[in-house]
Amino acid sequence: MTILQVLEQDTSQNGDITSGTLSVLELMMKGGWVMIPLILLSFLAIYIFVERLMTIRKAARHPGEFMDNIRSLVLDGKVDEAKRVCHKTNTPVARMIEKGLQRLGSPLKNIEASIENVGKIEIYNLEKNLPVIATISGAAPMLGFFGTVTGMIQAFIAIAQEEGSVSPKLLSSGIYEAMITTATGLLIGIIAYVGYNYLISQVSKVIYKMEYTSIEFIDLLQEPH
Repeated sequence: MTILQVLEQDTSQNGDITSGTLSVLELMMKGGWVMIPLILLSFLAIYIFVERLMTIRKAARHPGEFMDNIRSLVLDGKVDEAKRVCHKTNTPVARMIEKGLQRLGSPLKNIEASIENVGKIEIYNLEKNLPVIATISGAAPMLGFFGTVTGMIQAFIAIAQEEGSVSPKLLSSGIYEAMITTATGLLIGIIAYVGYNYLISQVSKVIYKMEYTSIEFIDLLQEPH
């Protein structure tokens, strides 16, 4: 008798899967204790993804006329007003330019270094907690496979302790746990992996804007006033 036949015979007797009465929650509960850390990992991944996505999108907001305003103000000698514009904009790019404006009068290398230092801090803030999602994308499938192993061990222990023929009902609990935890772990891992790479791509776009704007600002300082 195959595993599929065992499952069909058992669930038809108990009125679960084949009768369509087994809810998703009941199905997950059959996965055993491994489902608890898997569910916690899924909630953690979702929370970090949403929080980072909002932070990155906020950082990506960059009014198209921002650098035009800064250019006009700097060329007109209105440095303090340019600083106020940067402070009101409140984005990584604006904070970098504001730091550069605060260093006006210093050697150009010092201005570049101060902008670069602010940029490093901003990049760190953008990438914060992203490694956690990457870890979840790898840990969740492994945890699911661990649930598979424990579930099959329980099934084989039950078989070994059974005298005479093995009933399908005896096998079902271990097989459920093995299948459910594997599927759940893989699902969480795939979603976390896709979410991580999406966030990384969005961070890369922000970093490009930061680098482009900083170069544009340095070029502005070298223009004849």
